[in-house]
Amino acid sequence: MPHVGEIVALLEELAPPVLAEDWDNVGLLVGDRTRQVERLMTCLTVTPSSAAEAIDEQVDLIVSHHPLPFRPLKRLTTDTPTGRMLWDLIGARIAIYSPHTAFDSAGGGINRLLADGSGLLDVVPLVPKTDADGSGAIGTGRMGRLPTAMYLDEFARSVRRFLGIAHSQVVGDASRRVERVAIGCGSAGEFLEPARAAGCDCLLTGEARFHTCLEAEALEMGLILVGHYASERFGVERLAEVLAGRLPGVQVWASRKEADPLRLV
Repeated sequence: MPHVGEIVALLEELAPPVLAEDWDNVGLLVGDRTRQVERLMTCLTVTPSSAAEAIDEQVDLIVSHHPLPFRPLKRLTTDTPTGRMLWDLIGARIAIYSPHTAFDSAGGGINRLLADGSGLLDVVPLVPKTDADGSGAIGTGRMGRLPTAMYLDEFARSVRRFLGIAHSQVVGDASRRVERVAIGCGSAGEFLEPARAAGCDCLLTGEARFHTCLEAEALEMGLILVGHYASERFGVERLAEVLAGRLPGVQVWASRKEADPLRLV
């Protein structure tokens, strides 16, 4: 069986930490690199439900997209939900690795998967990191073109079918024609201006602030919000499939208990 350290090396091959944002906290956050891994669970976020699932299922390693902990801790007690989860997971000897923004920006990461699933062609980074490789072949976000221009609402419906969701929020006229599309999973309202500068007709992301929506309206750009959870959860499911294929003998699955905290009423 592989050790935690060997799986960390594989994860860093799939999502090199150099791609992570400076403010992020990626890598092995909890655990012993020498411990063997027989059971591995991916999830979008470590929550009380997904943490309990990991403990009940005797998981050895959690690969959580969102880091836990995210910010430095001055103390580790059970007085807070974060402290309680970490205390319980450490007590169960469960390691935690987070690829977060490195996986967002990786060549086969969430933004690329979202672009491909949305039907985009000629996909390239929206904001190239030319200082990283000199060519602009890597960077944050993605943009590409649709094979045939679509109406804004028609494109939104197409994305919903790919993600398997029933609803999304849209800024812009339903009959606006969309051909060049920018992609930013999670909360990527900051990509609106780079998308406009790149000549994109629409930005697809998970969530955005109200004033970002007003800005998109003023710029006459389409904005599609599919929800933070929906824009990223499919990516950790795909990651579980990739890891299962690369780690024969290790039981790998995406959390079965995790769910979007937001619901429609």
